[in-house]
Amino acid sequence: MTTLLFSHPACADHDPGRMHPERPDRVRAALAALSGPDFGALLRREAPRATREQLCQVHPGDYVDHVLSAVPDSGYVGLDGDTILSPGSGEAALRAAGAAAAAVDAVVAGEADNAFCAVRPPGHHAEPSVAMGFCMFNNVAVAALQAREVHGLQRVAVVDFDVHHGNGTQAMFWNDAKLFFGSTHQMPLYPGTGAAAERGIAGNIVNAPLPSGAGSEHFRAAMSETVIPALRRFLPDLILVSAGFDAHADDPLAGLNFHDDDYAWVTAELLAVAGDVCDGRLVSTLEGGYDLDALGRSVAAHVRALMAA
Repeated sequence: MTTLLFSHPACADHDPGRMHPERPDRVRAALAALSGPDFGALLRREAPRATREQLCQVHPGDYVDHVLSAVPDSGYVGLDGDTILSPGSGEAALRAAGAAAAAVDAVVAGEADNAFCAVRPPGHHAEPSVAMGFCMFNNVAVAALQAREVHGLQRVAVVDFDVHHGNGTQAMFWNDAKLFFGSTHQMPLYPGTGAAAERGIAGNIVNAPLPSGAGSEHFRAAMSETVIPALRRFLPDLILVSAGFDAHADDPLAGLNFHDDDYAWVTAELLAVAGDVCDGRLVSTLEGGYDLDALGRSVAAHVRALMAA
């Protein structure tokens, strides 16, 4: 199995401040974890900038302009209380969204079987016209629309296992029966969305919320009994993954108790679906994960499973 890794040095230049959990060392930890001999076969590419056209597939043009024009020349600017911009934030956000789109291009073209985007800022909380939760642009939604509008894939699925619900992706997919969003996440927890009753226009939204303290058994049951069967029924032409690793037991921002091997397991499960229904096509992009050691180990487990498929 050929796996592509997309990243860019600019992703470490987005600096929300010294005490902010979404810090530049996150992407450094992810890349360091993928630097050993086990990952010598990874194909590595520099992420391009997303174009305005790509961003405007999912965000109104005035929102895109507002976010990029808010990037300061010095110091910090807050789009909200959590989403803080520094001089390097605009370039980082363009490279993060661009990585997701380029990964779709490469996988659909058959240049690789699957791909992982080691990028930041994350994206799954960004709604069409609202930046929130550390997110400026919705990277995985940009990837989904790239697949459909550029490559003509009709049915695109996103599976999100971040500890926080991907409210932005859900909002963007809600009224489109050919876009699927499946999520496991802690609830109650920020941002307050993600109840099982939230189903979308055609049952295309599938939430499997987990209580605080839930661990491997609960996660694997939610995926095996709820999310993955719905994903199979949807019959996607491409599977995208919002790969957040902050449900790890060592993560400081929430209260789930996943472990490294849970991420290897879920990756293998999603690849099995991809192999059965969409010629193995799968693209994953980094979302959360705030304990650096746990993040590095989890990313390594995830990418190792991608490479072994």
